[in-house]
Amino acid sequence: MLAGRESLSRLIGKRRRFLPHLQFILSSPIQSSLNLLSDKNGSLAETEGSKDKVEMPNCDLVTCPVCGNKVSGEDYTINSHLDGCLSRGTKRKLTQRTLLQLNFGCSQSKVQISSGESEQLSTSDLDKSPCDSEQNATGGFSKTIPSEEQSHDQRRQLPCTESVIRIDIAGSTENPISDGSVNIMDELPVLSTDNEEPRHCMDETVDSISGMPIDTFIVGRRFSDEKDVNLGASISLLRDPDNIKDSNAIKVVSASSACSKTLGYLPRELAQYLSPLIEKYCLSFEGFLQGYVIAVPRHSVDAVPIQIVCQNMMFNDEKGCDNFEDFKHLWRKALQVVEFAKNRPPNTTKYQQNFCLLLQEVLTSSNHLFTEDEKKFIESFTSLSEDSQRLFVRLYTRKGPWFRMSTIMYPEVCNPQQAVKELSATGYLCLIEDITELHGDDMKDILSLLTVSELRDILCTLRKKRTHGSRKQNLIASLLSCYKGGTCPVLPHLILERTEICIRTSSEAESLFWRAERLFFLNGEQDLSAFLLVDLGIVKYPTFNCIISEQIFPSKSDLLAYEEAIEVAQLMDQSLEENSFDLVLRCIMIAESRTSRSPEKLIDSTTPELMSRFLSCFSASWVYSKVILLGISFLEREHRYNDAIHLLRRLLNCFTCDRRRGYWTVRLSVDLEHMGCPNESLSVAEAGLLDPWVRAGSRMALQRRVLRLGKPPRRWKTPSFSESIKRKIKEVHIQGRPLNCEAGRKSRFYGEDGEQCGVEQLALHYYATEGGWQGVHTESGIWLTIFGLLMWDVLFSDLPNVFRTRFQTAPLDLETDHFYLARTSLIESQLQKIQEGLAEEILIASWELHIGTACRGVNWDRHSLSDLRAAVSCIRGPCLASFCRHLAQDYRSWSSGMPDLFLWRFHGDYKGEAKLVEVKGPRDQLSEQQRAWLLLLMDCGFIVEVCKVSPAITFP
Repeated sequence: MLAGRESLSRLIGKRRRFLPHLQFILSSPIQSSLNLLSDKNGSLAETEGSKDKVEMPNCDLVTCPVCGNKVSGEDYTINSHLDGCLSRGTKRKLTQRTLLQLNFGCSQSKVQISSGESEQLSTSDLDKSPCDSEQNATGGFSKTIPSEEQSHDQRRQLPCTESVIRIDIAGSTENPISDGSVNIMDELPVLSTDNEEPRHCMDETVDSISGMPIDTFIVGRRFSDEKDVNLGASISLLRDPDNIKDSNAIKVVSASSACSKTLGYLPRELAQYLSPLIEKYCLSFEGFLQGYVIAVPRHSVDAVPIQIVCQNMMFNDEKGCDNFEDFKHLWRKALQVVEFAKNRPPNTTKYQQNFCLLLQEVLTSSNHLFTEDEKKFIESFTSLSEDSQRLFVRLYTRKGPWFRMSTIMYPEVCNPQQAVKELSATGYLCLIEDITELHGDDMKDILSLLTVSELRDILCTLRKKRTHGSRKQNLIASLLSCYKGGTCPVLPHLILERTEICIRTSSEAESLFWRAERLFFLNGEQDLSAFLLVDLGIVKYPTFNCIISEQIFPSKSDLLAYEEAIEVAQLMDQSLEENSFDLVLRCIMIAESRTSRSPEKLIDSTTPELMSRFLSCFSASWVYSKVILLGISFLEREHRYNDAIHLLRRLLNCFTCDRRRGYWTVRLSVDLEHMGCPNESLSVAEAGLLDPWVRAGSRMALQRRVLRLGKPPRRWKTPSFSESIKRKIKEVHIQGRPLNCEAGRKSRFYGEDGEQCGVEQLALHYYATEGGWQGVHTESGIWLTIFGLLMWDVLFSDLPNVFRTRFQTAPLDLETDHFYLARTSLIESQLQKIQEGLAEEILIASWELHIGTACRGVNWDRHSLSDLRAAVSCIRGPCLASFCRHLAQDYRSWSSGMPDLFLWRFHGDYKGEAKLVEVKGPRDQLSEQQRAWLLLLMDCGFIVEVCKVSPAITFP
């Protein structure tokens, strides 16, 4: 794989099926000094576009490739225009259809929020009990509580002061962040700004609470003993503390039945507050909580609306009870849950709730990135009928882009035809009902909706020869060829005869909801399935505070530029996959021209003086730099070294404070040597060693290049680092019986038991038999796990702007210099404890407190606590502290390339020693990163060596 391809693919995430700026990218002139398309020999030349356009004043107009109108070409105004006039698009795949048949939700999540002058409350889904697991069960209950002094306009306004949000998806207990913090459940907010406090005043006494009616629902109806309920039927509530799914469960039973048949359960969100009210704080009941059914649902498994009344309450010594404030707090929470339920339909599906939550949070936190029309369009989603909302989310998360109306059937969508009609009228869906609406560009996608038998039937109707093979793609290609050749103009009519009405999500909805999703998750790899992973307990995210004082995208033009850069990156990735080399070269030229427009701005965005320079990865220039880097790898593969050198110089000139400068400098020196310029290559390597951003393996590579190229007569003086990098690393040679000796394949050997194994397993057996060493083949895994556990409190400490979404597993600045500089006192304090020998104690405490919680680098399944304890106990405190300091100072550079094996052995009960071994097969060599790690570990005091495995010599 080309260098930079995997990184670019992760940046893009799941590909968009609709690129709003595609026509603009393909047709607009490129203001680049590099002409890759016309010069195959690699020489540099100016393009016609650059000659014509480079001196254009700011007021020049460009022609929109869609509508033909003239619009300003500056500050990405053209992008805003294209957003409005593009009329078609395709669907990108978020997740498989079957995922939406399960419930989405953030299990047991709580939030605490405090802010400065302007208070902004951000919420998420409430818990969903197993008793509430029906697709048609009641939705989440919550209440968004604005400040009493906050006006309607203030609530809609973007906060100017920093806000603190405590995120705890794992479900830990609430802890106040500050004395003035407002505590609420992390719930699905009502998508309206007209939220009010609960109508019940909390100054009332227990006597006034007695007899108060509470409107709620019976959920978990599939667990019931009696499927039918009658209007006005009497019910009772029973605690179910032995429920293995929820210890707070409250069972709803029929009061009119002698055997008290179970009707279902109270929603988990309400039960978690009523349960302690029943059992704790000196509160007792002479009877049951009584109630009755106030409505009968349409389906037997739907949530049943009920009203319950607290009867026969007694609170011992109300005024003198120390826990009365806690009682009021729980009662307030219960009322908030009840109030929120009134604003949401009782049978809202979880994926529907999560989608609404995503939209609401984005509109709240990034309000300035949407026009008024865009905000109205997004907000109108909540005014759609329940069927329309569910159907849209279903279609949005499917592959698509087109769907046959006749195949749209979902159990929770009662009337899909009416939902389609409403979605089409409001601009969320596009329909094809007759041949006048079927465009040629959509023909291939519509044909893919047909079955193989239907495609064959069309070919027979057209009396065409059967195409070679019976694969669907071959049949589609044959029909498209006939249509484009003009030999079968009736093809659209024949297609629609079979598909009937076809629907897809509109381009406007696609663009806006993709943007909302990107702003919510801040990456392309996560989507709505992240809610599902939490709900199923597969992923548990850590607890941290979101302290936001600076916007990632200060203006909409910055966001539009970033979106367009992502489109260029996706087009580059697709072109490489399809071997469309001309389009690859065009993407490289576009990226080069965009990074060269304002180099001063690029430098300012990455200067060390800026507090949150780590946010520069969300800039268009950063995305284009990754496109250029992939383009450099492509050009090097094609031996176009002149062009690669030009682009490398461009990157080094534009990004003066970037951790990737080391790799760029190494490649520039190598390519110059390929071009027969050893003197210039040596000068580049020497200059790179003076660059503070050249580190780890890249620095080692440049040092070794200087020693190799800088021999007399080019250089007479020996560099000062010569002795350091020439240090001998101890080597151990072992032999094994090879299974394969083919070049380009990983070496395999027969182990001692005759089973196949790799060189690492062979080495482990050797050390176990020769020196009594225990060990694991881990590479970087065990070390990153140890670092994460020892530095957990540092990683998730309170710091502005490093945590912005509840789905983060590490702070945004972890891989930048900002991480250490902003937490120096915290880090050094923790390192001092490690140096004093407290590492094992810290490790055990962190493991027990956070086990199973997702954290960058921590692998809970691969490494046992006993192995981790053995590792830290056998390594001296100063060595471990020095190791952790290097990772904290430059996690990006030092998080890879660690030795393959970690070995330990004990001498007695408490003393031990450790060894780190890099294993190499018959044809393997140490990489520069691995060599840098081994020398660094030697400097830190570790015992390291290289184990070389070779085939055993056999004699005839």
